[in-house]
Amino acid sequence: MLFWEALASVLIGLVIAYGALQRLPRRLPARRLVLSTGPAAALLGALLTHTVLGSGHTAPVLIVALGFAAALLSLLIRPTRTGGRRRSVPA
Repeated sequence: MLFWEALASVLIGLVIAYGALQRLPRRLPARRLVLSTGPAAALLGALLTHTVLGSGHTAPVLIVALGFAAALLSLLIRPTRTGGRRRSVPA
């Protein structure tokens, strides 16, 4: 059962990463980094959840995998650039 959970979580991570690339192409770093971070984060989340909950909890494992992938991909998003003046910090 662990193999199918791992495979499903990697697919969830790929879907989330691909969706993020389609939705925010200018605010994300290189495509390879995003497409590798999504599945890796989902797999890590799934394995941690499976370790904590044990066998037989497929739905929570996949939900946490989705959350992990979304959370780690959100850390890659760069802020938008504003066209105005830059504020300097007084010394």
